[in-house]
Order: sequence, then structure tokens, then C-alpha cells
Amino acid sequence: MPVLLQLSNREKGMNLIRRSSLPQLLRFSSRSFIDSSSSPCLTHGIHVFQCPDSVGIVAKLSDCIASKGGNILGADVFVPEKKNVFYSRSEFVFDPVKWPRAQVDEDFLKLSKTFNAINSVVRVPVLDPKFKIAILVSKQEHCLIDLLHKWQDGKFPIEITCVISNHERGPNTHVIRFLERNCIPYHHLGTMKENKREKEILELVKDTDFLVLARYMQVLSGEFLQGYGKDVINIHHGLLPSFKGGNPSRQAFDAGVKLIGATSHFVTEELDGGPIIEQMVESVSHRDNLGSFVQKSENLEKQCLAKAIKSYCELRVLPFENNRTVVF
Repeated sequence: MPVLLQLSNREKGMNLIRRSSLPQLLRFSSRSFIDSSSSPCLTHGIHVFQCPDSVGIVAKLSDCIASKGGNILGADVFVPEKKNVFYSRSEFVFDPVKWPRAQVDEDFLKLSKTFNAINSVVRVPVLDPKFKIAILVSKQEHCLIDLLHKWQDGKFPIEITCVISNHERGPNTHVIRFLERNCIPYHHLGTMKENKREKEILELVKDTDFLVLARYMQVLSGEFLQGYGKDVINIHHGLLPSFKGGNPSRQAFDAGVKLIGATSHFVTEELDGGPIIEQMVESVSHRDNLGSFVQKSENLEKQCLAKAIKSYCELRVLPFENNRTVVF
């Protein structure tokens, strides 16, 4: 779990950043001044920073790392046009013997106070605990199975505390066998219109760092989101034009659409209206049948959700304005 040095309240729901054309995005080349692979004592760190814009921030950030013997491997800076706000994300290597983990936090905290930072987050992947998450899912399993396999392959720095579903699964199904082999609890909470079982879900997820909705076909209430108080990442299809209601893939296929997509975003009280983290699109044609059409759509959803989670865990996602994100 990253150390969050939060010096002001985040906006309600910690909203996503839209990956779009952002003005004045400065990317410094990711050149390595020290080959960390040849120096086993060096450890990789990440720092993200958000504060009112002023002169000298980059210099002070660099000096904070260099003064402790660290070296910056790459840095991204974003200063929105006509906005008094500064964003940065830095990757660096350091010797934890010479610069202890607790001292890293303290030094960046001092810098945060100097610049009245809104967000200042430090993460050292090999030293910090993994993110604890719970996954919510309904009947469709393609996103859940993809996440489970990526987790098993070590592609995410996460610990899956449980899987929660409003759909019952038999004891000999692929998902249940996988969860049992890996000691991941599965909770079936059947929902009804008048009872979404949200109090029970809150109790199950109270110790997690964020939630993932892997095609969970229930709308979470504002009361639930406020009670949870942390980020919830969702995935849904982005069929163009938009098709709502039952079997949207069939509707889109019958309408002959030529472009399909998927969107991953933070969950807010507005249905599918939270800040966007990641979007992907793919062309379809007259050569696709309904089966290949659905397969392409599901593949996009898997890829889009996985990339959004990876970006989030790597501290690449920062809130921007009311309903947008900066994704470095």
C-alpha cells in the first residue's frame, strides 16, 4: 500500500483522469543514469506530485532525490494551460541503506509542505505492501478470469482478498476451482432490486485499497461509495454508436457498426460517468459473425481493464479538474 501524503481533501469519489490530448505535456527522456541491474543495492521508487504551479518545483524534486544519492530514471511533468496546477511523476533508484524508506517519506513530506501539495505519493514496489483488492463480478467471467491469470503470473502488485458475485457458481466450475487452489474466498450475495446487499459487501471489502468491478452488473449507490471512501474501477463496453439495454453486442452487430470499444473508469454516483482511465477501440467488418464480434468486444474489455489496473498500481493516474484524469 503506498504512503499517501495527502494535504487536502480529494474530490468526492477520487475521480479518474481521461487519457486525451493534454496541453503542455512535457516528457523527459527515460534515460538511466545508473544501471540498477548491475547495482543490486539500488531500489526502484515512484513519486507523484500535485501542487499549485510555481517556479522551481522540478529543481527541488530533483534535488530531493539527488541529495540522498538517488538518480532519476525518468520524469513526466504536466502543467495545464491557464491552470495554476502542476503534476509530475518521477521514477528513481536509490540505496535504501543510505536513504531509509521512512526517511524517503519524511523528505518528500517536507517538500509537499513547501509547495502546499494536494497529493504527494511515494511507492517503493519491492518494499511496500501489495495493494489489497476485492473483485466484484456477475455472470460474465472473461474479465475476472483474465485478472486471475495475470495475478497468478505476477503481472500486478496486488493481493486479491476475495471475489464477490451476485451470481452463484457450482463447486466444480473453473473459477471456483482456481479460487480454492489459491485460497481466495468466494462470496455469493444474491441481489434483488430492493436489496443490493451493499452493507454485506462493505463489510467484506473494508480492509481493501481499491475495488474492481469485472463486469459486475449492479449499480453501486452513492451511500455505498461514500461508505467505502476509496477508489472503485469499472469496465464496460463502448460500442459505437451506443446501444443500451439487453444484449448490446447483438444490437450493435445487427446495426452493422464498424467500430467497437471498451472504457475503464472510476465509479461515481453518475452511472458510467466517472473519470476515464483507459479506452480502447477496434474495427469490425462485414467479415465478422456474431461470435467473432463478441470475442473482439470481450478481448477489448479484458485488455482495457488490465491496463487501467496496471496504470493505477504504478501511480500513473491522477485526478484532473472535476471529471478528468491525467494518466502519465
